[in-house]
Amino acid sequence: MNVTLDIGRPKVDPITVEVIGSALSSIVEEMGETLVRASYSTNIKERRDCSTALFDIEGRTLCQAEHIPIHLGSFIGVIERILKRHPLEQIRPGDVFVGNDAYEGGGTHLPDIVLAEPIFVAGRLVAWAVNLAHHADFADRGHAHIYQEGLRIPPIRLYREGRLQEDIQELILLNCQVPRERLSDLRAQMAANRLGVARMQALCAKYGTETVLAAGAALLDYAERKMRAGIAAIPDGVWRFEDVHDSPEIEGELALSIELEVNGDTMRLHFDGPDQVRAGINMTYTALLATVYYAVKTVVDPTILPNAGLARPLIVTAREGSVVNCVHPAAVNARLSTCQRVVDLIHGALAQAVPERVTAAHNGACFVASFVGRQPGTGEPWVYLETIGGGFGARATKDGLDGVHVHTTNTSNLPVEALETEYPLTVLRYELVEGSGGPGTHRGGMGLRRVYRAEAECRLRLDGARLRSAPWGLRGGLPGGKGRFVFGPGVEPFHFGNGTLRPGQWVEIITPGGGGYGPPAGRDRAAVERDIREGRLSAAEARAIYGAG
Repeated sequence: MNVTLDIGRPKVDPITVEVIGSALSSIVEEMGETLVRASYSTNIKERRDCSTALFDIEGRTLCQAEHIPIHLGSFIGVIERILKRHPLEQIRPGDVFVGNDAYEGGGTHLPDIVLAEPIFVAGRLVAWAVNLAHHADFADRGHAHIYQEGLRIPPIRLYREGRLQEDIQELILLNCQVPRERLSDLRAQMAANRLGVARMQALCAKYGTETVLAAGAALLDYAERKMRAGIAAIPDGVWRFEDVHDSPEIEGELALSIELEVNGDTMRLHFDGPDQVRAGINMTYTALLATVYYAVKTVVDPTILPNAGLARPLIVTAREGSVVNCVHPAAVNARLSTCQRVVDLIHGALAQAVPERVTAAHNGACFVASFVGRQPGTGEPWVYLETIGGGFGARATKDGLDGVHVHTTNTSNLPVEALETEYPLTVLRYELVEGSGGPGTHRGGMGLRRVYRAEAECRLRLDGARLRSAPWGLRGGLPGGKGRFVFGPGVEPFHFGNGTLRPGQWVEIITPGGGGYGPPAGRDRAAVERDIREGRLSAAEARAIYGAG
């Protein structure tokens, strides 16, 4: 079996590179749809909390589907970790590796379980099919350190030459609260990767393996060129920005900062923050990298291909042991909320250089409600994870979007009909929040209100951010509304986000709005009147802010 890299690959014309690049994108998108359609849990089949990708033999991203940006953080290190533990010459067709650990598995938090399968063509390893699914099972746990957050899986074989390692699967399922869901979702992940393997093999058969590999390398170079060209169009300089981050898991706020330097066609980003904390909001370095790649790409050039080439002009540093670059055994389950604030830091710094390209702050959070209980009648355990969007920041030319997921998350809210069918919960209200969009020449998007009533006793964990600080406006725009939790009668306020709902009790989750762009005085009067008619703000608020209504 040949597993070495060839040095001299053929030159490929631009048209062939484009055709093969489109084929790679089609493969990862089809893998993603297969995973969603074959999965069992609501978190994947309805909320689409999953991602798919292809990697080259060196572990570089060839193509990632347009799913969840933060999942790239769990992809970046996985192939490297596999090859570190398993010699290349010992990897065979049909091997499938599973892993999730933030420190030994290349992951960013434990619910994101990655399956990676090598792709062989004529006995030669040429690429990897990789996917990730968020298994909403590790709930109702502590978050002081990683050992409390769930089962840690280093990259190990789940399948060996096509044969299931049943003892490994049993070990994983034994540590899950809803093993039937986990088994079905793992099988869906297998189906997605097997499809990716077959499609990549067919692509190599059609164009020739050397041509496909050469096109992959050319696509990485193309992404690098586009990133460098985009950075070069930004004025040289050094910009600094500070923001704060809060969470139900901690007291007070954490001060975070960035120093961003543009020098020709390279960009250096240095982050600073407090020491890692005994809470789940710490970020691994790969989570930081994934966040940076997303945030820079959105400003520099959103059309850059989502592959490893875009990272080459970026230098990313942060102090080890800090909340933005944590080390073992820091807890990381709620790292996404901190990732959102890192995006705000990057955008806040770049807004000083290219304000026309940057939006006002989005809701800057990912509000999470994790319910755990037993089904009435059967006593079967159930776990339900909900993440809720909010306001999108206003832009230089238009208003922000209402009630959407932003930045490093990209899931859907579970439809009420599906939620109430699957779980003993009732949604009493689901609506946009009046007055939550930041006023400005262009207003920020509105946050969401979602009210849950328990029909059977359950444990509930709440997480969010922008509870104390508001999403900032840009160029004279005003901040968006803050997030908050409201507890119904008889519900004890949750300590560090954890509590219990008894039958008939309810909790209300309100997510932040987006910041406004430009001074409110510049907003068109007709737009203000339309905002009043649509219930986006009251007539009294319109008079106070815009002098209209």
